[in-house]
Amino acid sequence: MALAPTGPAAACDRVVKTYRTATESVTALADVSVQVPRGRVTCVVGPSGSGKSSLLRLLACVDSPDSGSVTVGGERVDHLGARGRRRLRRRQVSYLFQRPGDNLLPYLTAVEQVRLAADLRGARVDDDQVQQLLARLGLAHRADHHPVQLSGGEQQRLAVACGVVGGPALVVADEPTAELDTAAAVRVLGAMESLAADGVGFVVSSHDPRVMAIADGFVRLDQGRLV
Repeated sequence: MALAPTGPAAACDRVVKTYRTATESVTALADVSVQVPRGRVTCVVGPSGSGKSSLLRLLACVDSPDSGSVTVGGERVDHLGARGRRRLRRRQVSYLFQRPGDNLLPYLTAVEQVRLAADLRGARVDDDQVQQLLARLGLAHRADHHPVQLSGGEQQRLAVACGVVGGPALVVADEPTAELDTAAAVRVLGAMESLAADGVGFVVSSHDPRVMAIADGFVRLDQGRLV
């Protein structure tokens, strides 16, 4: 029997991230240390310009810090180049965009979306497991439907299914309920909360009180610093 993964899903230790233009430099994150536990929902909050998106990009292996360390799924990320980060991101990280349709390919059915996500992650997932995951998210009756045939909430739940299939360490979500009505948001958040219990770490940037209500922990940022 394989041992369950140990340690946090992701962590940043004293990271600094600065963006430079031709005329100025802006420090987006200054000496920020964060841990995202497995099996929990961590909510990143703060005013606009506080560094939330920069932190998500580091945790999602999209960017590298100027200094400090970033670890995802037990592997150091900060010393990797773009190709290494892309390889790690494919196996260990999922990213949920704010607009539900941006997470999906329009020409694939729900089943095909999940299968593709598993294949890209190098995970062996059979048809029964895919169907069980869709059923768990209330999408069994939508298995053969394309994104255009799904509501916004159904699209976002399908994106969650694609995000967790194959057991990545971390799911990063940027305002995942911003374009959903209350009923759809509640179902999406219920899915996230249930799937986090399986051991995936969720880190969610949001101003939505409904997201905050399910969070197990918070990261509060202001002007690039932890509050």
